[in-house]
Amino acid sequence: MTDNDLIQESPGAARVVSRSDVLVVGGGPSGLSAALAARRMGASVTLVERYPYLGGLASGGMVLVLDDMHNGDEVTVTGACMEMIERMAKLDLCMYPPVEERGASEALYRKWARWGAFDFRSQMKPPPIVMAAAFDPDGWKRVANEMIAEAGVNLRLHSWFSKAVVQDGRIRGVICETKEGRQALMAETVIDTTGDLDVAAAAGAAFSDGSYIVTTVFRLGGVDTEEAERFERESPEEWAKLDRAAKRLMGGSWDKWWLKTPLPGVVWCNCPHMIGLDGIKVADQTKADFEGRKRIYALLDYARASMPGFRNCFVVDVAPQLGVRQTRLLQGEYVVTKDDVMDRVHFQDTVARGRDYYTPYRSMLPKEVEGLVVAGRHYSATEAAQKMSREIPPCMSMGHAAGVAAALSAQSGTPLRHIDPAQICKHVRAQGGDPGDRPSANATFLEKAA
Repeated sequence: MTDNDLIQESPGAARVVSRSDVLVVGGGPSGLSAALAARRMGASVTLVERYPYLGGLASGGMVLVLDDMHNGDEVTVTGACMEMIERMAKLDLCMYPPVEERGASEALYRKWARWGAFDFRSQMKPPPIVMAAAFDPDGWKRVANEMIAEAGVNLRLHSWFSKAVVQDGRIRGVICETKEGRQALMAETVIDTTGDLDVAAAAGAAFSDGSYIVTTVFRLGGVDTEEAERFERESPEEWAKLDRAAKRLMGGSWDKWWLKTPLPGVVWCNCPHMIGLDGIKVADQTKADFEGRKRIYALLDYARASMPGFRNCFVVDVAPQLGVRQTRLLQGEYVVTKDDVMDRVHFQDTVARGRDYYTPYRSMLPKEVEGLVVAGRHYSATEAAQKMSREIPPCMSMGHAAGVAAALSAQSGTPLRHIDPAQICKHVRAQGGDPGDRPSANATFLEKAA
């Protein structure tokens, strides 16, 4: 077979199973935030997800630390993100440092570093402890289900996006593949929160192709974290030697390849990292799953034999979703650059924010398709900018703004690209979010970003 082999399909039909004001495609963090925001605006909302759970890379991909949500002492991402954190914490399924334990000291770093609650961009030694939260993946699923049910969102799991329904340059809905056959979901406005820009690309929006490391995230149980941390503290040179050997076996990982979780004896391993693989190519995804598991079990054998605290460890689970960080990126009304992120550029149409950077509404709007807004890691940015602004909290901030914008558009009949960003910010704030319309003291203002 060659790439030119094609089978011509016969025209078919899909049964319409849903009509709503707002349709959100993708139930990850940004999709959850978007659906809740639109519903809380009074819009009827349908949320579609291909997996049997909500959370995307937060739960299924087991990205178990929420970070990049602070600017010095200021917590910059609130809204649904903080709501999730607080509700999971009440179930003892989320840990984060209280205000009085944020700052720079050896004692604070010793207490919170293995929870991932340190400023990973800081050059200070030790890095300061900041607002960041370690959580349990099933805790996310549980709380997300509760919030969606309480809001009255029409949730449809087990529904795999297949096709965009576009008429005269405007998206009218989508078609999903399901066990019941092909189903159509129609709406006044559509939000693409798929992470890979599936809907916008299928609808004809321009995009660029990006690529970054992919990861088969996993968890280990039976770990004596107290023993491991004590050895790291008391025998740093020997620990460093063992740690380097572990990282060589994995072929790639962050500096701290294991972090604590709210479950006693269970640690989170955001590794092994693999390069040169495309997160939307079937062959590359398959290769990553096979290669990742091989590296995981090589590490397991080594850790049991050599690392204090790990002699009785075992694999609890490997994330059911591959850790994909970058694929398609929208080429929207504005393309956010690395300089925009690094210089903390504040835009006149800012509607969302992350750590100390801001997201303009234009970067969420495709130029070619009406009735469609995007939110999440596939927003309109260069590859370099996206790598610095793709964490879960800023994606949830984008989702919040997208949900409000979609509801305003559906309810007023105003095209999405003509919705006033100031009105979006007003409603995001009314719902407890921070849209970034009030810039922090270290923001910059450039004429080109107006």
